[in-house]
Amino acid sequence: MPDDFPSLQQSTLTTPSQEQSVEFYRQQHKLRLSYMPWLYATLKPAHREWAESWQLNIQTYFQAMETIQIGKNCFIAPEAKLFAEPGRPIVIGDNSFIAADAVIHGPVTLGEYVSINHHVTMDGGSKGIYVGNNTRIAAYCQLYAFNHGMQADQLISEQPTRSLGIHIGCDVWLGANVGVVDGVSIDNNAIVGMGSQVTRNVEEYNIVAGNPARIIGDRRDKK
Repeated sequence: MPDDFPSLQQSTLTTPSQEQSVEFYRQQHKLRLSYMPWLYATLKPAHREWAESWQLNIQTYFQAMETIQIGKNCFIAPEAKLFAEPGRPIVIGDNSFIAADAVIHGPVTLGEYVSINHHVTMDGGSKGIYVGNNTRIAAYCQLYAFNHGMQADQLISEQPTRSLGIHIGCDVWLGANVGVVDGVSIDNNAIVGMGSQVTRNVEEYNIVAGNPARIIGDRRDKK
């Protein structure tokens, strides 16, 4: 619990003012939004004003500290970790959100209406990660757009790295705990089942699952 929260013990010994009570519950509301950021788009007018001001401060900070471009009506949890040194930018399209404890290292480009849920890790390597419009990346997914060499005559720590990039199309759904390796493309409208490891390209509308992920269905067959 953050240090600036009033303690429950204090609240039982004294009667908090209305302003203190509002701030107490607002802190919890902010935490809820950080882990369930899709709620931001449906905030009631009473909460919209403070939430937009809060987000403006957070997004201004990120853009001042890192090479980050943020579109309109986005939500970024203050607990997210975004790293984008010059030459490795992060671009976030309109109406997209990034939840708490996500770790994103550019180059990464997110389209519009993209959701990055909590504890997602994305590292763009040198070639980058691209995520198309309306794609959903569930909690604890891991996308790494680079890989190490594995020659036996050289320490792993001294191996050269390569980067081919990762491309994810529009309206794709990655279930929780999905891993995506460097060089993979996942085409539009595809679905990857929870816990799968994607090691080869996925064609549009395919439903894949497993380790390594294999085709288990076609989204167009679902009614």
